[in-house]
Amino acid sequence: MSLIDLSHSIEHGMVTYPGLPGPLVCDYLSREASKSHYSPGVQFQIGKIEMVANTGTYLDAPFHRYPHGLDLAQLPLEALAELEGVVVRVSSENARAISPRSFRGVELQGKAVLVQTGWDRHWRTDQYGRGHPFLTGESAQFLVDSGVVLVGIDSLNIDDTADGSRPVHSTLLEADIPIVEHMCNLGNLPASGFRFSAVPAKVAGFGSWPVRAYGHVLPSD
Repeated sequence: MSLIDLSHSIEHGMVTYPGLPGPLVCDYLSREASKSHYSPGVQFQIGKIEMVANTGTYLDAPFHRYPHGLDLAQLPLEALAELEGVVVRVSSENARAISPRSFRGVELQGKAVLVQTGWDRHWRTDQYGRGHPFLTGESAQFLVDSGVVLVGIDSLNIDDTADGSRPVHSTLLEADIPIVEHMCNLGNLPASGFRFSAVPAKVAGFGSWPVRAYGHVLPSD
């Protein structure tokens, strides 16, 4: 079995999206303080984290965009785990806007489509928040029409953040297609022949949450 981790680690104070606060990661009960609760030699740590839902590598459910869309707790596991995956590799050096041309000729029906731009190389730098690659609204509609079940990308946002209408989020989430943003290590996956999983906590009334996204590369015949 070959498992490829496609997620960034969540660390105290890190910035995922410019303008959103970084997480506060600390002890609720430290190991030292816990000693008074247990027998000699026994200690535990209970951690505490305060963060916005859009932290690290995270999944957007339809509720993130639409008040009557499925929230995290309503998404079925079948929509999040062990999905047949394909990687579409594009170059962020040539153009920021990723058009339907990048997806033509790829078997998309029923697939989790992961878009590798290489932008994850800028993670935790100022560059990460500026000039990122994104899908066009036409690409989003093409993916919906092609029957994809999930779309992921390794950049700041699947949309152009200068476009307040957010056409990609709007189109995909309206079609109940979850989105995973801020992925990494997509270059370690083959173009196909793997299963993809990105399961968030089962939080009712939330539309986004961090995930431990990974690819399960299947043995070749």
